[in-house]
Amino acid sequence: MEIIPAIDLRGGKVVRLVQGDPARETRYGDDPAAVAAEWERRGAPRLHLVDLDGALGGSPANQQALGEILRRVRVPAEVGGGLRSLDAVRAILDLGAAVAVLGTAAIRDPGFLEAACAAFPARVALGLDARGGILAISGWAEATSIRATDLARQTSHLPLHAIIYTDIQRDGMLEGPNLSELGAVAAATRIPVIASGGISSVEDLRALRAMEPARVTGAIVGKALYDGRLTLEAALAVGRS
Repeated sequence: MEIIPAIDLRGGKVVRLVQGDPARETRYGDDPAAVAAEWERRGAPRLHLVDLDGALGGSPANQQALGEILRRVRVPAEVGGGLRSLDAVRAILDLGAAVAVLGTAAIRDPGFLEAACAAFPARVALGLDARGGILAISGWAEATSIRATDLARQTSHLPLHAIIYTDIQRDGMLEGPNLSELGAVAAATRIPVIASGGISSVEDLRALRAMEPARVTGAIVGKALYDGRLTLEAALAVGRS
């Protein structure tokens, strides 16, 4: 199971939000490329980069910081936030991202997701961000009526790199992942699923590791790493076990 440190960008800085709320922000660094290089040095096999300004505003907004990260590190990085056109997807991949993460636009327009997968097979991930199993979009500010499991099932035929499932109510709360919803999403698709939201301990990672036979292949970890609740080295050891 891959352990993937998260780097969330807002105003060119590394931050973490609680449950996606911009008013509940903690800043963890003014040099995103240095933060990325440190995670790489400590053994991260991949990075998860989020342009929070892009997610909230609807178009990419941290290109300079993203470009500096992607030039600095050699490990692959998945990038999301504000990618709502094929041109935006192409631009982030050309910048050096290994994978473009699509959420809002893919949920609003399934045809866009299909077109992106056709243009960039295996280089697109579908971000499913949910409260109580119901998807939210536009930087989590807008609720939909779509169940995450339904969209996972409907997109199972696409050449996606992965589905990234984030439980919004757990994100930044250090309360553990929502294993039941995660399991339901994984059962609905043949696409590998990456877990995000609430991971706070080695025990949480062991629980996710036990779901690998159900195609849960990765875990994105943010606040627990930045707050020192969990070391990357300990997390990587669980992933390898």
